[in-house]
Amino acid sequence: MGILWTIIIGFLAGIVAKFLMPGRDPGGFIITTLLGIAGAFVATYLGAAVGWYRPGEGAGFIGAIVGAVVILAIYRMIAGRRTTV
Repeated sequence: MGILWTIIIGFLAGIVAKFLMPGRDPGGFIITTLLGIAGAFVATYLGAAVGWYRPGEGAGFIGAIVGAVVILAIYRMIAGRRTTV
């Protein structure tokens, strides 16, 4: 149930991250949503490693949004570099 909850939170965080970082993404809405899910997983495991969350506890919505924004920014840097070369 924890992984399913992380996916749902990540989906919503991906949508919010898209609104916080407007612009043209090379992958569109679906890639942005998948990056949001990845951001939620990164926030969950990084937060557990740092001690913010207990093992098995998912990241909060704000943590998932921060993770999604960070991953989206990294994705834009990498994908933007590939398309201009």
